Amino acid sequence: MERLRARPLRSVLFAGGDRRDVLEAAFASGADSIVIDLEEPRTPFPEAARNAARHVVEKFLVDAGPAYGKPLLFARVQPPSTGQTIKDLRAVLNPALAGILLPKVHGPADVHAADALLTCMEVEEGLAPHSVAMYPILETAQAIRLAYEIAMASPRVAYMGGAVSRFGDIHQALGYRWTPEGRETLFLRSKVLVDARAAGIRYPVSGMWGGARDDLDGLRAWAEQLRDLGYYGMMLGDPMHVPLVHEVFTPTPAEIAYWQDLDRLAREAEAGGGPITYGDASQGEGHVVHIAHVGSARLNLEWAGDLGLLT
Repeated sequence: MERLRARPLRSVLFAGGDRRDVLEAAFASGADSIVIDLEEPRTPFPEAARNAARHVVEKFLVDAGPAYGKPLLFARVQPPSTGQTIKDLRAVLNPALAGILLPKVHGPADVHAADALLTCMEVEEGLAPHSVAMYPILETAQAIRLAYEIAMASPRVAYMGGAVSRFGDIHQALGYRWTPEGRETLFLRSKVLVDARAAGIRYPVSGMWGGARDDLDGLRAWAEQLRDLGYYGMMLGDPMHVPLVHEVFTPTPAEIAYWQDLDRLAREAEAGGGPITYGDASQGEGHVVHIAHVGSARLNLEWAGDLGLLT
């Protein structure tokens, strides 16, 4: 299965689709991607307000224009099980939209249904076939259990990850008590990460920081934990958090220099013979360089290149 090409998203910033000023603030925040929320930007959200929000979002996307060199724009639409998805898609499908967030997923059938709707709507709106990406949000116990199958259900699935939250749907589904340290969600974040990578998701993204908005130390510790696990970005609810999160999910110049050294040493050894060593023997495993080390370095250089950090 040839999956849609995905670029790394360090920040996935949610913005309510019912307010133009909120959308504009998100667009100007520097976030790598923005999720325009048409599913539940506020409560209550009756149909009249939802229809008004569709008009707001439609105009915003037209004004934003094609997303070249700009934040990727996603729309969180109502899931196919509601029978309302097409109404949302008609408002958001245009060249500015990179993809949809698919909420309340239970299994592959939800992805299949959304894929079929997108295929029809791409034709109706004159978009290239299979050009709209899909980002399933895993908010149910069933979705966590079937994360690999969900990721494999369509080549449109370009992003996925553990969508943890303090009070949201996944909290209801599993019944955990949130802590700043995240021990209660470590398994589900790890499980979904393995499933996503096994399915070919290049840059998995995980869930939000559930602590106080002004607790920047807590946010940093949470983001560092996600990066240490293997995630490349996280969801956000506050534009003010974008710079800190980008710092955590961006490789440092020292890391890039190390990866470039390993790549160079490998190429030199391939031309003139080995073995390859790096630094002094006290570094242990890192001293004698094997092909797996080189492969990891080259993958990380691909990540840095996709972030535009290589000249």
